[in-house]
Amino acid sequence: MSLGKVARGLVLPARVALRPAAPVLHRSYAALSEARAVLESELEGIRAAGTWKAERIITSKQGPQINVEGSRSTILNFCANNYLGLSSHPAIVQAGIDALNTHGAGLSSVRFICGTQDLHKNLEQKLAEFHEREDCILYASCFDANAGLFEVLLGPDDAVLSDELNHASIIDGIRLCRAKRLRYKHMDLRDLETKLKEAQSSRLRLVVTDGVFSMDGDVAPLSGICDLADQYGALVFIDECHATGFLGARGRGTDELLGVMDRVHIVNSTLGKALGGAAGGYTVGPKPLIDLLRQRSRPYLFSNSLPPPVVGCALRAVELLLASNEISRSMTAKTMRFRNKMTEAGFTISGLAHPICPVMLGDARLASLMSEDMLKLGIYVIGFSFPVVPKGKARIRVQISAAHTDQDIDQCVDAFIQTGRKHGVVS
Repeated sequence: MSLGKVARGLVLPARVALRPAAPVLHRSYAALSEARAVLESELEGIRAAGTWKAERIITSKQGPQINVEGSRSTILNFCANNYLGLSSHPAIVQAGIDALNTHGAGLSSVRFICGTQDLHKNLEQKLAEFHEREDCILYASCFDANAGLFEVLLGPDDAVLSDELNHASIIDGIRLCRAKRLRYKHMDLRDLETKLKEAQSSRLRLVVTDGVFSMDGDVAPLSGICDLADQYGALVFIDECHATGFLGARGRGTDELLGVMDRVHIVNSTLGKALGGAAGGYTVGPKPLIDLLRQRSRPYLFSNSLPPPVVGCALRAVELLLASNEISRSMTAKTMRFRNKMTEAGFTISGLAHPICPVMLGDARLASLMSEDMLKLGIYVIGFSFPVVPKGKARIRVQISAAHTDQDIDQCVDAFIQTGRKHGVVS
């Protein structure tokens, strides 16, 4: 059979398939060249604005002390979301090793086909118990949990009311749904009430907010939000990525801290921060909602199952927290030690009493330069600037961990003072 012949007797011009015409190739090369020029221009603009985000390479386990490529000595780490210090906790690491040995490296499948193990079901049950909700569904990340919820829950006859500073994953998830979208001013209950009045003709009304806003460390006014939801017949959703495991008397999160666990209907959170720090996210809430998500949530249906070692680590972390809140007890004292010392030194720290401690600087280039100077002094922190935060709101976001010692915190403050004086931020 000639090269031009294919199955069922069809004949195609073989030379067309084997060798595209030269002018087409020339045009594609020109298009690639033009695209490269556009991309390089965009990248140069980022560098010129001082907002370039370089990635530092860690050569050790995650923890309060790490090794960073290019640094001669151990560095104190103050910018990870490792709130409880569990990322390299011996019991957590061992649980991951055990799961790798018993359940393998991965499932090579999505959950509903060939990818659900007893580990997944055990973790979902433990997370539902931890949050005191009916059921739980796991995702590859909390970004996926936020991307998968709103499209399933809300239709064109519904309304979603979202805080204007909600996390990017919430914003992207809401964009995927067909509900009427109303954005209310940041933590402004009066504006939320106005928007709820506008949405009264909708079938379902869902108020959506971060429990803790990650850039500023401020806590949503959940009690007032729940009061308005009761008054206007709305459901309440919170993203708890920066609260699960350490806020509240038992570490259950913002809803426990503010006494509204029975009034918040849906919670999304992560396994990638306080709960072991690996990966994964989840939704907890009413069982009918979780059942529907298993049937229709696209990130769940079309993403591989969480790897068994990740599930094993997270399961052990949740078990530790269900057994005791001892790990998180020191968080408040350590957080206030840093905040008070920095304020006394003349720095402006955003938020109140949360281990996210943004050192407000305003200028993007200043934030970048100061973070580089801090690394030279043995402190790993990162400058945050647009588009991660609004223009003019650049800061260095410091994050306190239960694994930090008082000496670690004092060393960080001393480095900030030295660097702040160099750049004229403090006297």
